Amino acid sequence: MLEVINLACARGDRNLFEGLNFALRPGELLHILGANGSGKTTLLRTLCGLTRPADGVIRWQGSTIRELGDDYRAELAYVGHTNALQGELTPAENLRAAAGLGAAASEHDIERALERFNLSALRSFPAKVLSQGQKRRLGLARLALLRRRLWIMDEPFAALDTHSIALVTELLAGHLAQGGLVALTSHQEFDIGNLEFLSIRLGP
Repeated sequence: MLEVINLACARGDRNLFEGLNFALRPGELLHILGANGSGKTTLLRTLCGLTRPADGVIRWQGSTIRELGDDYRAELAYVGHTNALQGELTPAENLRAAAGLGAAASEHDIERALERFNLSALRSFPAKVLSQGQKRRLGLARLALLRRRLWIMDEPFAALDTHSIALVTELLAGHLAQGGLVALTSHQEFDIGNLEFLSIRLGP
């Protein structure tokens, strides 16, 4: 479904990696490993089409992501380091705005997402006053609303406590069980049961 062929990425004049090949199919998770500066975030941004590779091809369902353009972007959800929240908006308003950019979500769906990520009590506070862990949970809660097939996630477990990590792994397992695809970076160990689990390491 997602195929990477001889991919090379650079930052400025420095090559980060080259000759990267993998294929990610429905129900599979790809865990991207590597030291800081090895190019993990650059790879994720390249998979999203936000950064152009130095060489190589990325294909989705047989067509290059450059050819597909917005049709490809409509299939993916990206959760980066910054969570992409609007600080002046409440958690409910942030989810409502995210839903407006993707598949329609009802108020009931939004309330369920807030409840699932233990954010119901904070639904009326501006997002800027939330803790880092709460902001991370809110950023991840959007995945429950967007209904995208491909999830690309940069350190999704960062700033989360043990309970929240278990919640996110449950979310990942559910997505994979329904035929979704996930590519993520993480310095933390995690367990998604018996579902498919691939890994690649960037750098030495």
